[in-house]
Amino acid sequence: MSKIDIFARLKEDHDKHRALFQRLEHTHGESEERRELFEQLTIELKAHAAAEEQALYSTMMRKPATTDETRHSVAEHHEIEEMLNDLAATSMATGAWLTKFRQLRHDYLHHIEEEEEDHFPGFAKHLTTEDEQHIRAVFDRRKRAEKADASVTPEKKEDAKQ
Repeated sequence: MSKIDIFARLKEDHDKHRALFQRLEHTHGESEERRELFEQLTIELKAHAAAEEQALYSTMMRKPATTDETRHSVAEHHEIEEMLNDLAATSMATGAWLTKFRQLRHDYLHHIEEEEEDHFPGFAKHLTTEDEQHIRAVFDRRKRAEKADASVTPEKKEDAKQ
């Protein structure tokens, strides 16, 4: 298993997320298609973030050279989840929904670009073969479990616990 393997696997998810954002952008109002795509996106993003934290980021936290980037990414995961919950609590028929959706898309695309271009190449330099095998096994197992448990949870941003 090469170092590229786990990062290629994570990027596979990111590409799926990019495609879901693009499909959602072309939906309108309180449509069934928008509801289904938003639910799919929410579950994918929440499951991916949780599995990524439990597999990759828990490993990277033990490596002093990558602790700052790791904390930064985990903090962004929390912000993205709050944005998803806030969007879920907003009527899809409103302009506010589209505005919040576009902000979420912008922030998420920035997040994964930063991971792919800055963090992953740096992280790869610090991983042992055992780390790579552990991360890959944990990621796939946790992603399945998290996906089964993930749900759309409407919560206005101002009501979110800090």
